[in-house]
Parts: sequence; C-alpha cells; structure tokens
Amino acid sequence: MNVQTPPKLRHPEKAHKPDNAVSRKPRWIRQKKIVSNEYYETRRLMRDNDLATVCEEAACPNVGECWSKRHATMMIMGETCTRGCSFCNVTTGKPDALDAFEPGRVARAVKQLGLRHVVITSVDRDDLADGGAEHIAQTIRAVRHQNPGTTVEVLTPDFLGKGDAGNAVFEAAPDVFNHNLETVPRLYPTVRPGARYYQSLRLLDDAKRANPSLFTKSGLMVGLGETMEEVRQVMDDLRAANVDFLTVGQYLQPTPKHHPVDRFWTPEDFETLERAARAKGFLGVSATPLTRSSFHADEDFAALKQAREAALAARA
Repeated sequence: MNVQTPPKLRHPEKAHKPDNAVSRKPRWIRQKKIVSNEYYETRRLMRDNDLATVCEEAACPNVGECWSKRHATMMIMGETCTRGCSFCNVTTGKPDALDAFEPGRVARAVKQLGLRHVVITSVDRDDLADGGAEHIAQTIRAVRHQNPGTTVEVLTPDFLGKGDAGNAVFEAAPDVFNHNLETVPRLYPTVRPGARYYQSLRLLDDAKRANPSLFTKSGLMVGLGETMEEVRQVMDDLRAANVDFLTVGQYLQPTPKHHPVDRFWTPEDFETLERAARAKGFLGVSATPLTRSSFHADEDFAALKQAREAALAARA
C-alpha cells in the first residue's frame, strides 16, 4: 500500500486562519499579461543558475513586463522565510543552510542578463546569527567583481535582534540600500508581527550614517487599513532618517488566508501621495497602484543620481 505524503504547506502559520474574501480588482489594477522570447529567456537563466526570484515567489503583478526587459530581482538565501507576515506570499518555514556558491551564481546571472542595475533581495533569516548580512555582503562583492560597470541595489531584512549585523552590508557599499517599512506602525502587530517599526526605521538611519553618499530607499503598501494621515507621518519619519527614495503601491491579497484588502486606493489618491512625498523632500518618489520596490529600479536610480546632482548644484 502506497502512503502519500501530504503536500508541504506554503504558509503553515496561516492554515488555521479564517478565509478572507479576495476582492475583485478595479480596472486600474489589472495588468495585461506580457510574455515574450525575452521573458522565457530570463526564466531559463534563473533556472540554469539555480536562483530564486522575488518576482515569482511574491507573485509580483509586473513580472511579465520586467522579465520581457530581462530584469529580474534575485532573492537570495533560499526560498523559505522564517517570518510569517500576513501580506506576503513567500513560503514560510525552516530554511535550508546557506549556499556558499550562491553569490557567484548571482554574479554570473547578472552578467548573462547584461544588467546595468541589479536588485538583490532576500528572505528573512532569523535562524542565522547575523540574519544573513555577511552573505548579502558577499553577493554584493561577487556581483561587483564580475560586473564592474553594474550598480547594485539591495533590499534587506531588518536584522532584528542581530546587533550591528547590518554594518557588514553597509561596508560592502551597495549603490542603493533598501529596507521596506511596508505599513504604518499601528498595523505592525497584524501585518508584520515579527518586525518592529522603529528597528526598521533605525536600520535605514544607520545605513545613511555609515555612508552618507549611499542612496537609501524604503517602500509602503496601502490598502491594509491605514489612513492618509498615518502615511504622511511615516513619510516624515523616513525623511527624519534622511531616506532618499520612497515607493508606494497598492497591496494585493495573494490568497484567502492573507490579510484582506481594506480598500483600493485610486490613481488620484496615488497622485496625492506623490505630491505629499515630494513636498517633504524625497529625492525620488514612485507612487502608483502597481509600484513595487524593484519595478523600474534602473530608471529610478538614474533619476535619483540626477536629482542629487541638481540639489548639490542648487546649493553651490
């Protein structure tokens, strides 16, 4: 008699939670599916190099457009996260040991894709003494070694409870250091229960203090139950930490077990958010329903550099 092993749950921490109805997306959210030869070539390169992408793992709505441009956000340190955030579609559980050869494979994939700007993110690794900071630093160095003309952006965990682990990443000197606050402080217990708002804010502040020439970046989702006033306060907090770039996008519920969408913010709401953020002094802002941290990151980085140069010239 063959006994079949039950399938491994993608989100075991959500299995016993009640279902939340998945709201129908309004017309301004619906993304046309884009599939091209370049899309399949990008996917093949990721498979050949045994690399995960947040594009797939987090079910990003922009994957068709990005992969058709041969842009992929590589997710290092495995496909399994030690956190169970209520908004996130990445698998939760006990991750495998780190792969010492992964930084080299990431660097090779960057070269094969011909990327001028690469975004590297990771799962949370609370099981590691440094939260994976040194592995991220090694990946930055490997990419630079094989691709000296490529700029590097990292989107890191918060290194909560890991002391000064983030210093290893700062010292590797990425061109952009990104850590997403994701939501307003009031919603952290239900949206990011394993994180702490002020730890995330401090990490961004530490990055800028460690290297003032480093561009810092953070992102928010809206539609989780926040108010406009709360979002404006988060903007003020980020500017107090000298964060340069802000992304704001609409939260989309991956499954009935995930946090429900409270409401869909309209394109006009996002225009209001962008005006507010620019008035507060951010060098760059991307605020649209489909904005994600790494969407158009290469173009955003070029605009960031121009904005900083213009600001410095205005002071001279």
